[in-house]
Parts: sequence; C-alpha cells; structure tokens
Amino acid sequence: MKKLNFNFKSPNDSPGYLLGQVTMLWQRKQKKVLDPLDLTQTQFVLLAALGWLSKKNKSVTQVDIANQSNADRMMVSKVLRTLEEKGFITRQEHQTDTRAKTIRLATKGEIVLQKAIIAVENADLDFFATLDNELLSFNKNMVQLIKKNSQ
Repeated sequence: MKKLNFNFKSPNDSPGYLLGQVTMLWQRKQKKVLDPLDLTQTQFVLLAALGWLSKKNKSVTQVDIANQSNADRMMVSKVLRTLEEKGFITRQEHQTDTRAKTIRLATKGEIVLQKAIIAVENADLDFFATLDNELLSFNKNMVQLIKKNSQ
C-alpha cells in the first residue's frame, strides 16, 4: 500500500471530520427526542420553517420552505407529502400562483410542532452546554459558514 498523505496531522485537526462527528452525535440526540413524536429531523426542520414563515405570511409556499431551510426543493416536496399524510399540514391551491400550493400547519401539526420545539430546544441546550460562554461565538461562526457557502 502506498503511503497516504493527509494535510492534517490527525482527524482532530480536520474541521470537516470534526463537523461530521459532531453532526452525527447531534442527529442521534435529535432522533431520540423526535422519534416519540413520529417526526424525523428533516420533517421537524420543515415544520419549524413553516412555523417561522407562517408568523409573518399567510401564503407560505413549498419554495418558501425550501429557501428558509436551505433544502432541496424535490426533497421538500416529498417530505411535505408525508407530513400531509400524517395530518400535520394542509396543502391548498395558491390564490395567485397556479403553479404553487399554500402550505399551512394543521391543528395536529401545531400541537406536535410545539412539543417538538420544546424537546429539540432542550436537547440542544443539553448538547451544546459544554460550550458555555463560547456558544455565542460558535453560533456566529456557523452563521458565517452558512452565509459563505449558501451563495
């Protein structure tokens, strides 16, 4: 076997590797709190995006949700269909755009989303507690990475 060359001396020097490890551990924690609510992490993210957008806009579309969550539009479409089947959302014809559907939280969706928000936020507080005073800086760095790489 040829000698492999890595730019980093160890995995703990690689930001991508570390981000992957943290992401897997965080997703595991999220799954643990979302499973009892019959939600996946992706379903929660899209419901939360709909919840945020609905606070300011009565005509939230699938494209709005995809943009808010930085998600692929086709994946959003499939997940929204699943959420509709579960009775968490409704999809109706858009009043002005015949190509779009207006997405709304159903009563059942509002209830499960509120429970999920509490569970996820508590899980996040627990997961990130070790960062203590560095959490604000950590969040700023993540926002910076998102902005830079979303363009």
